[in-house]
Amino acid sequence: MKISVRQICFILIFYTAASKFLQYPPMLSAYSGRDLLFSALFGFAADCAAIWAVAFLSSRTDKTFYELLKDNLGTVAARIVYGFFAAFFILITILPLFEQKQFVHAVFYDTTPPMWVFLPVFLFLVYVSSKGFTNIGRCAEVCMPIFILMTIALYAMSFGEAKFSNLLPLFKTPLPQILGGSLRTSYYFAEPAYLLMFMGHYKYKKHDAAKLTLSYAAGAVIVLVFLALFYGIYAGIASSRQFAITKTALFFSATEMVGRIDLLALYVLETVMLFALVLNIQLAVHCIKTCSDFEYPEIISLCVNAVLLIILTVFNHDYTAIRRFYAGWVWIAVILFTIVIPAAAWLLKRRRDET
Repeated sequence: MKISVRQICFILIFYTAASKFLQYPPMLSAYSGRDLLFSALFGFAADCAAIWAVAFLSSRTDKTFYELLKDNLGTVAARIVYGFFAAFFILITILPLFEQKQFVHAVFYDTTPPMWVFLPVFLFLVYVSSKGFTNIGRCAEVCMPIFILMTIALYAMSFGEAKFSNLLPLFKTPLPQILGGSLRTSYYFAEPAYLLMFMGHYKYKKHDAAKLTLSYAAGAVIVLVFLALFYGIYAGIASSRQFAITKTALFFSATEMVGRIDLLALYVLETVMLFALVLNIQLAVHCIKTCSDFEYPEIISLCVNAVLLIILTVFNHDYTAIRRFYAGWVWIAVILFTIVIPAAAWLLKRRRDET
């Protein structure tokens, strides 16, 4: 086995939250207003059910998802499905990658730096993306204490400035708008697809389905608290406050005396955000390696990251258009790969003697 249940739990808690700290809150605020918590709840509830379904499926078979597909549909079909999953993981990496670039430029530099300043990040992505599930699990363990300490520090600096009455009155936003906000930001939700890829690579024990589902629920709670903090501070102008995690501690009382001490926490927390981002690329590399039988993940990683770098360079000034496209259309792919396919996996024959 290449990854443990404990490590997957860390991924579902800390990567789930870290991946939603930058642009998810302002985007959701723009679509759902003060009822953004309910939009987020719809997304988390749907993914919670999908994660439980995949986790419980793991208790019924020790096969990987690829082996299930191959045994039921044949090798060619299994390879095609994994090829589409590779494309999906690359797709949901593109917009967060743009956000990371803008975040690094906006927070770590006083003036707008040239594009090549972001290139060291790609060196990191190329190296880490070539590593397998064992590395993924170990990185999650390293990120766990970093995330806990830095998030507690940032939350503590933010709580005193939040007015949670800004979230009232509840349920004033029309239901279609709340659901629409959930769909338009669904590209931040890929965790059930992660669990499909991890199937068969960890040893399932009794109650692990509950542990995995509750871990994801814990990550959801962390995000919901942050959404409440963010909207509690900025209310009606929340949608215009980009890179939410950098804005919530701005008004911390000690800032006037000692300066932006929150920046130190942000610098360290960026490590976890990068590992959460690179997980998508690692899984894309895994899918390509599996469906192609090409045994050199380093070359696959280099090629995948080269494609991402080209996209980032060519569309460097088109972030708004890309974000609009993702909000309008990518939810279809997200629902297919994170809800429909995990549910459909239960239709696959799990044992050779099963009818």
